[in-house]
Amino acid sequence: MDDAADITSYIPRLRRYARALTGDSSAADDLVQDTLERAWRRLALWRSESDLRAWLFTIMHNIFVNQLRADPRKLPHTAELGGADISVAEPQEDRLILRDLNRALGNLPHDQREVLLLIGLEQMTYEEAAKVLGIPVGTVMSRLSRGREQLRAMMSGIGAQVQLKVVK
Repeated sequence: MDDAADITSYIPRLRRYARALTGDSSAADDLVQDTLERAWRRLALWRSESDLRAWLFTIMHNIFVNQLRADPRKLPHTAELGGADISVAEPQEDRLILRDLNRALGNLPHDQREVLLLIGLEQMTYEEAAKVLGIPVGTVMSRLSRGREQLRAMMSGIGAQVQLKVVK
């Protein structure tokens, strides 16, 4: 497979992750386009023995973080789970659960939501997610644990956020 075909094969996953990050399909499309453009321009920097998927997701993550730093108002309030990929008709209760899950994901802190999406939605390993986000594996595990706990609390109706102890 050539480089263009390799990169093209990841577009659906990039779109799904971008929609979950931005909460807006138009902003997600822009993010994917920026990611693909940067990847194509810097393809010579990619090492063929490394994971192309992780490299593309790292580029997307960095672009997204830079956009948030430039304009924090772009932080999504609710995230979409890529509803375009869900094409089966579901009973009403299932749709309500998915809606609540979307809202709960959107209410998670950004760092926890990213880890949950990479591991839960994109099926990355802890090591791959750590590489994409540029953080230690232990931090991935910690954010995942806190994110799952908050998600469980919100989905069960408790809604209480986990309070971290401040250590000086």
